[in-house]
Amino acid sequence: MSTNKPWLAHYPETIAKEVEIPNKTLPQFLLDTTTKYPQQTALSFYGKKISYQELAYTVNLFASALQKKNIQKGDRVAIMLPNCPHFVISYYGVLTAGGIVTQVNPMLVEREIEHILNDSGAETMVVFDALYPRVKSVQQNTNLKNIIVVSLQPSNLSLADETFEAFLSQADGKVEPVELDAEHDIAVLQYTGGTTGRSKGAMLTHRNLIANVMQSYEFFKQDFTIGSEKFLTIIPLFHVFGMSACMNLAIYTAAESIMLPRFELEEVLNTIKNEQPTIFPGVPTMYVAITNHPKAEEYGIDSIRTCNSGSAPMPVELLKEFERKTGSLILEGYGLSEASPTTHCNPNFAERKPGSVGIGFPSTDYKVVDLATGTQEVPVGELGEVIIKGPQVMKGYWNMPEETANTLRDGWLFTGDIARVDEDGYLYIVDRKKDMIIASGFNIYPRDIEEVIYEHPSVQEAVVIGVPDPYRGETVKAFIVLKAGKDATEDEIKEFCRNQMAAYKVPTIVEFRNELPKTSVGKILRRALRDEVQNTNNVSK
Repeated sequence: MSTNKPWLAHYPETIAKEVEIPNKTLPQFLLDTTTKYPQQTALSFYGKKISYQELAYTVNLFASALQKKNIQKGDRVAIMLPNCPHFVISYYGVLTAGGIVTQVNPMLVEREIEHILNDSGAETMVVFDALYPRVKSVQQNTNLKNIIVVSLQPSNLSLADETFEAFLSQADGKVEPVELDAEHDIAVLQYTGGTTGRSKGAMLTHRNLIANVMQSYEFFKQDFTIGSEKFLTIIPLFHVFGMSACMNLAIYTAAESIMLPRFELEEVLNTIKNEQPTIFPGVPTMYVAITNHPKAEEYGIDSIRTCNSGSAPMPVELLKEFERKTGSLILEGYGLSEASPTTHCNPNFAERKPGSVGIGFPSTDYKVVDLATGTQEVPVGELGEVIIKGPQVMKGYWNMPEETANTLRDGWLFTGDIARVDEDGYLYIVDRKKDMIIASGFNIYPRDIEEVIYEHPSVQEAVVIGVPDPYRGETVKAFIVLKAGKDATEDEIKEFCRNQMAAYKVPTIVEFRNELPKTSVGKILRRALRDEVQNTNNVSK
């Protein structure tokens, strides 16, 4: 398949199969847009509008202030903020000063923050005021010297460090030019979730990130009007999906980013009503919430033309229901931190195949190889591990040569995801290798079961895991959240599944919950449920 590349046959002449990536840095992208569209709104935050000219000016102030703190080329600067203008200013300011942005999830606890600070060696950090006490409590165990505190409203917090405004006031806006090699110099350390142990910093170069922005634009350009789009930016910018698919892509296309720091349904719907966004990158749980709102259509959600869904698999039934209600198009894609992140998406210029994550982006190659050795490409339709090659693939993991060598082999990124391709080259992600359930010798993929459960009219959310079983080795357990006002029993769910799948896949245990654990972007945390089951079993022993 990798030789023939059948997916490229779906590309019309207007979409380039290979993207020419300029030798530029991300700050140069911002400068280009500012030069062409100085008065265009760049950021919108609770009614406050910031033009590209204002954004570029403040970015330069931040970079100047960093250099006055003696930040040198290659120094790591940590950012731990929710979505707000300060994030964009800090991110592009760090890069303009020649530094490396170290992304820190605001949901992390002290132990995790300490690990990232020590692993990256960051000596400077921009932090949200509510999180400041966490950072101060671990500062003495790190190399952290400068802490810049962001407040979105008046705060009574007693600071031993300086506020964002005080930090900027030291700057004169003069930035010493920094010689950067876009292909080799790192722009961002994007820390993976650490779901398989120690959190790893994916080294993303300027070229990696610019490549992914340009690949995204080329792939979606039939839906884009430069200088006219409005992105609904709820996906956290500290997450690789939000960083590239919202912030960086919006800046490249001179679009307006309508920023919200969290997903609160009523606030989101009112923002849609008032701001009329056209592009909504999101995750399935966001679309679930909007779909299940009884008056969603009254909020003008038909202003949204395109929803780019990523970060977690999109249940087919949910996709259909959302599109029926909104009239918008959901284009489900696929990516990972190590690929900046996007590698695949369902096209708007060819057939969409619900259940698949579509075809490869321009300049992206992929194939599915055997799970045992990773050296043999498997036939069309058979399961294996998907591996990827392209300009968006990371340089490696920060200070982890063995992990890098295991993940990057002969130019290919080994994703750890089990997948198959069809004869048209469309990719179907089945599950993570580590999520596969083996019961009585059968390989069971949770997503297969979840897709069926989502078809039940009473089900709002569902996730499936393997739990220990003395006879089968593992057995299938489903966790379910029901829609408001709907009922279902354990036996009813099992019978529903029994009618639509092989007996060995049918959940033997069904547990109903009011909510499911989720990541900061709304991805259901299968791992947290597995850990919970394991801890319960350990206590019972």
